[in-house]
Amino acid sequence: MTNAQGISELVINRLPRYHRFLGELLSEGVQRISSRELSERMGLTASQIRQDLNCFGGFGQQGYGYHIEQLRAEIGKILGLDKQNRAILIGAGNLGRAVASHMAFESKGFRLIGIFDKKEALKGQMIKGLPIRHIDDLDDFCRENLPSCAILCIPKADAADICNTLIGLGVKGFWNFSHCDLAVNHPNVAVENVHLGDSLMKLSYKITNL
Repeated sequence: MTNAQGISELVINRLPRYHRFLGELLSEGVQRISSRELSERMGLTASQIRQDLNCFGGFGQQGYGYHIEQLRAEIGKILGLDKQNRAILIGAGNLGRAVASHMAFESKGFRLIGIFDKKEALKGQMIKGLPIRHIDDLDDFCRENLPSCAILCIPKADAADICNTLIGLGVKGFWNFSHCDLAVNHPNVAVENVHLGDSLMKLSYKITNL
């Protein structure tokens, strides 16, 4: 699968990993690295790394390798980490609270500006400096603050209607923990599905087949 720019989804999936590894190298005081050395660290081939990065232009220099700080900054721009997209979170239960409290949104290209739940008893409680708002306030809040992304930490049964509402309010992307397949009915919005159970089952498979 490719995106609108013709870049393979597999390449896009590797970009955050490059960004993370390069950050770790910087923290170790490393300033430049060859594709071969980077491949050994990441468990990829040097050819794969060069092919991936060439999708976005050439970043390395023959005989020098990659300047780590510059390459990490360029990958950050490609990922849009400098954009600070406005995000809202729907569902302030245990999962929603954990996501809101512990995710470093600012370093990942987002700024969390609102948290919503349908439970009246949660209204006004604070999470990471933000008050939980009732879902009835969603329309007015979105029209005033124009979020571009929504994080869905709600049951699957509630997700489709909320998604329809949010798209109508201008939301363009969803970080979706709900297990509802939003992309089927909304192919023109960006959806990143998070299935923690699927990940755990993959781990079970790998352990079983060691």
